[in-house]
Amino acid sequence: MARPLLFLDVDGPLSPYAARPERRPEGYPTIRVPLESATGPDSGWPPLRRGPLRVWLHPGHGPALLALGYELCWATTWMSAANRWIGPVLGLPPLPFVDFGDSLLRERADGAHWKCEALVAYADGRPFAWVDDEQGDADHAHVAARHPAPALLHHVNPRIGLRNDDFTALAGFAASLAGRTGTV
Repeated sequence: MARPLLFLDVDGPLSPYAARPERRPEGYPTIRVPLESATGPDSGWPPLRRGPLRVWLHPGHGPALLALGYELCWATTWMSAANRWIGPVLGLPPLPFVDFGDSLLRERADGAHWKCEALVAYADGRPFAWVDDEQGDADHAHVAARHPAPALLHHVNPRIGLRNDDFTALAGFAASLAGRTGTV
């Protein structure tokens, strides 16, 4: 039986980038990522000429995510670089990632987030949860119209990142799928 997918955004849910810069959130060590590593050719971002990127990550999030029973997948502009810089800090194994290709950061006429179509295609009819800080009504409508399986689009406040209530919501969604055919 296939487990549901959990699409993980980094900036916002895992790294509360919108927190006040002078106040690192409690329990979040700071890592500094050389910008050329985070914005290299496989990241989708153009090379930038600034200092290192500050990222706050909570090491407890990795075990908590693994305990949810999902198949984890990066859904972030970090793409494969998340396995080098983010996963090890969280204690996550290398994860698959959604390659956004030409849709990376591209504005859509229907107002849906630029990730939305690629996530629905990647899920290919499987139930999924998507943790992000940039979802809106157009994303819910897009997924409802184009994805035949259950989906949870879970918004996380980028000032505080994932919290216990977020993990509770994700666990509840996974549990709601347990009785359905083809999912665990």
